Amino acid sequence: MTSSLQGFGQEARWARLWLGCLAVLGLLAPVAASAATLSDPDARAVRQVVEAQLDAFAADDAERAFSYASASIQAQFGDATRFMAMVRGGYPMVVRPAAVSFFRAQLDVGGTGTVSQPVQFRDRENRLWLATYRLEPQAGAVWRISGCVVVAASAKSLT
Repeated sequence: MTSSLQGFGQEARWARLWLGCLAVLGLLAPVAASAATLSDPDARAVRQVVEAQLDAFAADDAERAFSYASASIQAQFGDATRFMAMVRGGYPMVVRPAAVSFFRAQLDVGGTGTVSQPVQFRDRENRLWLATYRLEPQAGAVWRISGCVVVAASAKSLT
């Protein structure tokens, strides 16, 4: 009988420890979530930059599309012609998508000031793509696109 009570005491200690950890995590979760929250004006500004670049792609306006790239991306490609060639070759689904859906932009954790803007694309063949744009603040309180990762979604659109 004593050994079974000892086992119960050990289980109770583990349960208290586990509940204590959950309580601490519960207290920290709102702090972590608020640290990654982007203000509404910044979220709108970030979305507008991505939308403007997509509009430029659709209009075959390489110069305007290139103007929304960060200074580091502009330096990497050198000119709008090379940039547009890379986009057409590597990211054709963003040039003239059939549909675009924006999700809420999030401030990246780590204090770098960068933002992630998730966007879902449906291409002309009804394939779905998820793009995560990375934007960074530039001088003059403007946002510029510093990268984009596109992955195929796991389903086809029904529409």
